[in-house]
Amino acid sequence: MTDREAYERRFRSAGLPLFIEDRDAHEDVWTRAAPLLTLVFIGELLGAIQLDWPVLANLAAAAGGLAILVGVFGLVNAVRGRPFWSLPDDVGNLELAAFVLVPAALPAIFGGQLTSSVVTAAANLALLALVYAVIGYGLAAILRWAARRLFGQLGAAVSIISRAVPLLLVFALVLFINTEMWQVFSGMPDLFLALVCGLFVGVGSAFLVTRLPREVRALEEAGGGPELSRRARLNVALVLFVSQALQILTVAVAIGIFFVLFGALAVPASVREAWEVTEGGTLVTLRVAGERIDVTEALLRVSGGIAAFAGTYYAIAVLTDGTYRREFLDDLTDEMRGTFAARVEYLRLVAESG
Repeated sequence: MTDREAYERRFRSAGLPLFIEDRDAHEDVWTRAAPLLTLVFIGELLGAIQLDWPVLANLAAAAGGLAILVGVFGLVNAVRGRPFWSLPDDVGNLELAAFVLVPAALPAIFGGQLTSSVVTAAANLALLALVYAVIGYGLAAILRWAARRLFGQLGAAVSIISRAVPLLLVFALVLFINTEMWQVFSGMPDLFLALVCGLFVGVGSAFLVTRLPREVRALEEAGGGPELSRRARLNVALVLFVSQALQILTVAVAIGIFFVLFGALAVPASVREAWEVTEGGTLVTLRVAGERIDVTEALLRVSGGIAAFAGTYYAIAVLTDGTYRREFLDDLTDEMRGTFAARVEYLRLVAESG
């Protein structure tokens, strides 16, 4: 392995593939994903059939859909100067447009299922976005890198929580033993519960995102070397975001588990009945020292709401207080500065070899 290849492997492991020079999305992202996209493209033949049709009608529709998919596949190859049956060795905009539009047309052609067509096109666009995030921005590598560092970060998190938790615990306990809190969360429709938790996640994420440009600029200035491209800056920001979000999520989950245990012990059935809580079902029942302990759906709903609130509070605390922020970010940014320094040496090698 050459020195250049070693640097590029390091960048990929750190979730920073956009530090690599001469990287092209068509060759390094879409072409690598061509087998998966081809498999999905063929699988979406099912969009031509309808469950309420007779078997023969569905077989005819499937045959017609297959003919359309194969025909378009071969036509795209012919336009691009490739053999009819060959897998694409260079996936460009034409192939991506065919991947999104052609399977989405099948439900409309066979049965006039316009809604299904829109859903298929949206799903294909979402899949392309996911593929680009995983391969183009190294999302899988970022998650592995952040997960490896998570336990080391939790030491800093405990230090931060030890100062931030008193106020948080007061608010959380007051909310948790509040009758209205249980009544609201136990009776809330599932969709609204998800939206409320999503609102807390969105607020916490917004605080993280607003800090990212400043942190990326600081890393870029400290690392020296040529200015990063816009996509490379986004890559660095994604590493910072995922690493911080994973720590915040871990803290929120730990708080949620604490309140599930606390609620199972401190809020028995008699209290829930007095509060007129809509149970929604008992999930787990245990006997401890002759006493019954229930883990109910209502308990999980309330604990989840408290956890989402606590995670948002923690995110705001660590990013608005200077002391918290230094403890929270210093270890992360120190490691990334090493990658920025490696980038300077890598660019020197590229210049010498080019």
